Amino acid sequence: MGTIFRSEEMSLCQLFLQSEAAYACVSELGELGLMQFKDLNHGVNAFQRKFVNEVRRCEEMERKLRYIEKEIKKEKLKIPDYGENPKAPAPKEMVDLEATYEKIEGELREVNTNAEALKRNFLELTELREVLIKTQNFFSAHRHEMGSLVHDAQQALNQDEVGFAPQQSVQLGFLAGCIPREKLPAFERMLWFACRGNVFLRYEEIQQPMEDPVTGDPVFKSVFIIFFQGEQLKARVKKICEGFKAALYPCPDSPQEREEMLKGVSTRLEDLKMVLNQTQDHRHRVLVGAQKEVRTWIIKVEKIKAIYHTLNMFNFDVSHNSLIAEGWCPVRALEDVQMALKQGEKTSGSTIPTIIHPMKTRETPPTFFRTNKFTKGFQNIVDAYGIASYREVNPAPYAIITFPFLFAVMFGDAGHGSIMFMFGLWMIISEKKLLAQKSDNEIWNTFFGGRYIITLMGLFSTYTGVIYNDAFSKSFNIFGSAWRNEDYKESLLEVPDIELTLDPALFFRNSTPYPLGIDPIWQLSDNKITFLNSFKMKTAVILGISQMLFGIILGIFNHIHFRSVLNILVEFIPEVIFLLSLFGYLVSLVYFKWITFDVSQASCAPALLIQYINMFMFKYTADGDQKCNAQLPFYKGQQTIQTILLVAAVACVPVMLLVKPFVLRSRHNKKLREIEAMRGRLGAHSTDALIPNEIIGENSAGNGVPRKPNADLKADGEGDIELGPMPAGADNIEELPSTSQAGDSVPASVSQKDISVNIEGATTSLLPDEDFEDDFEFGEIFIHQVIHTIEFCLGCISHTASYLRLWALSLAHAQLSEVLWQMVFSLALKMDIPWFGSVIVFVLWIFWANLTIAVLLVMEGLSAFLHTLRLHWVEFQSKFYVGDGYSFNPFSFKFVLDIESLEDIK
Repeated sequence: MGTIFRSEEMSLCQLFLQSEAAYACVSELGELGLMQFKDLNHGVNAFQRKFVNEVRRCEEMERKLRYIEKEIKKEKLKIPDYGENPKAPAPKEMVDLEATYEKIEGELREVNTNAEALKRNFLELTELREVLIKTQNFFSAHRHEMGSLVHDAQQALNQDEVGFAPQQSVQLGFLAGCIPREKLPAFERMLWFACRGNVFLRYEEIQQPMEDPVTGDPVFKSVFIIFFQGEQLKARVKKICEGFKAALYPCPDSPQEREEMLKGVSTRLEDLKMVLNQTQDHRHRVLVGAQKEVRTWIIKVEKIKAIYHTLNMFNFDVSHNSLIAEGWCPVRALEDVQMALKQGEKTSGSTIPTIIHPMKTRETPPTFFRTNKFTKGFQNIVDAYGIASYREVNPAPYAIITFPFLFAVMFGDAGHGSIMFMFGLWMIISEKKLLAQKSDNEIWNTFFGGRYIITLMGLFSTYTGVIYNDAFSKSFNIFGSAWRNEDYKESLLEVPDIELTLDPALFFRNSTPYPLGIDPIWQLSDNKITFLNSFKMKTAVILGISQMLFGIILGIFNHIHFRSVLNILVEFIPEVIFLLSLFGYLVSLVYFKWITFDVSQASCAPALLIQYINMFMFKYTADGDQKCNAQLPFYKGQQTIQTILLVAAVACVPVMLLVKPFVLRSRHNKKLREIEAMRGRLGAHSTDALIPNEIIGENSAGNGVPRKPNADLKADGEGDIELGPMPAGADNIEELPSTSQAGDSVPASVSQKDISVNIEGATTSLLPDEDFEDDFEFGEIFIHQVIHTIEFCLGCISHTASYLRLWALSLAHAQLSEVLWQMVFSLALKMDIPWFGSVIVFVLWIFWANLTIAVLLVMEGLSAFLHTLRLHWVEFQSKFYVGDGYSFNPFSFKFVLDIESLEDIK
């Protein structure tokens, strides 16, 4: 929580790891999760890195585990999650793990192969049994029909062969088999057309489904019998059966042979069932044994793979048998990192300590905020717009209050807010139980992830609902009403269709504000919307300008932290003056009107909008009635004050627009003159002797930086040589050993800081003259400042108008709630139906409750949420938040614990 207001300070560190201790040290850093490593081999092919073979072995183990996991799920067994977090195994344990996985995979594949062969045999025997049964039943039931069919065929044959050959008996053959039920109609048509109607087909469906031996899916089939005459038709029928993948089975001609064959098939089926059950029991035992350990195995393999993948990002120093790594680490966590490295050394048994060396760099560090389960949701809202720049002010802690409050201003209803609050509170109370379920429903996970946001939004909405005195479009009458009807007689009130008005000057009898919220009488008045519009519109403007001013004030903390005095003088101060002179004054007028004008003067009060327009038009004379006129000024001296404020606001525009670019240009020119003067005093010979031209460079700020003479030198300045005060005329540079990326010793590495020498007792920075002016582009800076100024000035106007959405959505929500009540539920309450009326009330209440949840809570709540999101992203954060950083993604094993299945990381 201490760093949520500003990102943690980061340090780029270099690690020197001994080869035997590197694996254990990286494992400990993965458990710690506070080190983001840089890829020092980004130009090296993935297949040419040092630990590519180990990564391949891990992927092979992943494949085996994926197969085991698939078989467990196919058996409809649930993989238990006991919340275990085993350490990454030592490299020598990989052999045992591979042997274990190989054994289980081989056993499962062998069992599955045997089971598949047995199931295929069982399927064929089952189909054969069905063919025998159906064929026997067919011949028994249609014996006479088949006799007449043979007789007709015999007569036809005799007629065709008169005078050609002696008469012979007709022999009808038949084929029996099984075919999938969905292919049967096409199969029948093909037989008819191919055989020209000379075959006789009969079929019957098999009632119980068959099991596919490969997939295990149910398959519905039918038994068919085809009668034909002649070998030619028989061959044709067989080809058609092969084309439709119909299985043909041998079926004896005599009933006795079919009975004997059926008995043999039934006996074999019983034996196969017993063998299949034993095979299934053995497979189940193997899977149950693996079921308890597969989660732990997955974690171990993923950790091993992550470690070797990280080690592939390091440089290998052959001469010292060590690995060199670089990475970002929070400064506060350096001690924890050192302790993790020591633990890794102890685990590996290494006697050589690991060296961690903070480095100097001009790279932008990553942004890291320490969050908990409460602040994480609000931080995610901010990060969705853009990751905070390094060490700039974080809007998330302020959004914890402003976000639910602005949502509540638009969603103000005590009834709806209470439902939302109870829903969020239930998710918080049942947090552990809901987390254990690990739902994969994306919508539910979104709601659950924002449970604290929903709870606060519901709580704040209940509060604003009490202020609006609105709950399900009804008001609370706790303190009574400040309005009294003392002038209208009761007889007049009983007159039908009469319109009476309550004059505030006559009927409002209370000079003090209502104790809490809005008077409940406004719920019954016809001009309720007119009154609430004025109240909510002014409130929206006040809240909007207040939040924009708060955003500008937060900007000064960025300027102070980055020591930018120029931005404070020419940006922060003019922005505050501009906003307060124009829009802060508008807020003061609102409060002035509320305080100054009471009920008796309300009808003659000056109009805020007209007064504000007249301020820009310099119009301060009112035509017509000088006592009751909307254009009359609020107070004496209003013209003078408004003129001063307007002139001050206009004067701030050129300050924001012109001062900063010309000041930066003046500073740049001054540096150039200092460099030229210094070079003239030193002389070209001394300067060249001190700093060779080939190593002179330039940084992004225009400061001189020596270029490395060796291509292997790092750009981050490890092993820096710092040149302090030296005697005048010095012509050499002290050389210190440093380490390159490959671990080789190089002559020297030059500091990233400005090189300084002592000349006549004064320290002067040496800056190069070549390409120095290219670092400063006055045109780009001026254009950027023009854009910033225009965006701020116009943004103050458009953003103020944008905050009116607080009023618009609040009005829309209240009206929707009222319409829903009057059009649905109030109809049931007006019915005067004995007994059955309670049923109608209950039915309409269910309908009203469902519409309330679906329309007002879900849809309207989502709309208010999106508008609140826009107000924070655009209107609030644009005043101080840059958001061009990148997040800190440390090497951590947390992702391993979060995965549900290996299928998720294929």
